[in-house]
Amino acid sequence: MVIMGLLGFSSGLPLPLTSGTLQAYLTLSGVKLELIGLFTLSGLPYTLKFLWAPLLDRFFPPILTRRRGWIFLSQVLLIFTIFSLSFIDPKKGPALLLAITIFLAFLSSSQDIVVDAYRTDSLSSDERGPGASVFILGYRTAMLLSGAASLVIADRLGWDFTFLFLSLSLLVGVSGTLFGEEKNLPPQRKAPIKEWVIKPLAEMVKIEKAYLILAFIVLYKLGDAYLGAMTVPYLIGRVGFSATEVGMMMKAIGILCTMLGALFGGLLMVRISLWSALFHFGLLQMFSNLTFILLSIYGKNHFLLLLCVAIENISGGMGTSAFLAFLMSLCRREYSATQFAILSSLSAFGRILISPTSGFVASSLGWIPFFFISSALAFPGLMVLYWIKGILEKERQDLPLPN
Repeated sequence: MVIMGLLGFSSGLPLPLTSGTLQAYLTLSGVKLELIGLFTLSGLPYTLKFLWAPLLDRFFPPILTRRRGWIFLSQVLLIFTIFSLSFIDPKKGPALLLAITIFLAFLSSSQDIVVDAYRTDSLSSDERGPGASVFILGYRTAMLLSGAASLVIADRLGWDFTFLFLSLSLLVGVSGTLFGEEKNLPPQRKAPIKEWVIKPLAEMVKIEKAYLILAFIVLYKLGDAYLGAMTVPYLIGRVGFSATEVGMMMKAIGILCTMLGALFGGLLMVRISLWSALFHFGLLQMFSNLTFILLSIYGKNHFLLLLCVAIENISGGMGTSAFLAFLMSLCRREYSATQFAILSSLSAFGRILISPTSGFVASSLGWIPFFFISSALAFPGLMVLYWIKGILEKERQDLPLPN
């Protein structure tokens, strides 16, 4: 569990550097908005990581073990890449900075591929819930450090020191890699492409009621994602909170509540089945969206904001723990890097597809109908979950996939 937390920290730290923290850095450096918009391209590796995941399944690194070797190499490259950001003037070399940022996202997403595979390979069915929750705990802690805390550090000590500090902070993750254990597989023979690209996909298709399971993966977090797309505009534009108030509640307290929810959800999953966790945590996610209606009724109120943020993030953290445990249960050890990358990319597909409509719905129908719609979007996932209950009841015997 300690190793899961350390690797979660390592996975979570680079992500804000390619999104919110980077945007703040560019804005404070005087970069034009048009150029700042182009930096959203740095998010592409996170959505396309399934394309090179088979390579990390097929080839063995020259050091350490099968998974830990690739994790270590990506961490070392991340340390030097993050540190290199301090040598570039965003106004004089925006193209170079963009290239380095995309490379940083590529390294980060590659690390995620192998860390997800290592977690899937290492945890037994009984350990997946607690392991996922501890991983999220480390992940969110790192996001808090490289997100909100890094802005405070940069404001006081400058961006050069901030990038140096964040790069050295990755040594926490390196320690998890070095001290972790792994039952290494022998190197595979030089198999044809169908063995390490097509076969992982074919194995997933063989899952009982595969079409329902894939639909569930797309739908389960849809309501959460739809709400998240409009939460900040709602709190600032409609309710009237300041950016500082929203930042403290949504970023700092919200992340802490997510960590608490993930930890609590993981502890509960030791005592209840995976299906029960997914269903009941999913219900909490669905109804938590409705709490924001209170702010539409009563107006600006800090206690209500704290209540809404706490309920929404605690339930979301619980749901994420169960969802990660579910994804791990679907992967075979031989192809876990490829299969988990495909499944996690698939889970993002739904929210990427539907979230752009959130602004139009809120603008045309109003905020209260929007919250009801965001809550209702969680219902299809729960319906599909009910249809696959029989498959999940086999999970503790590790039977989701054929041998």
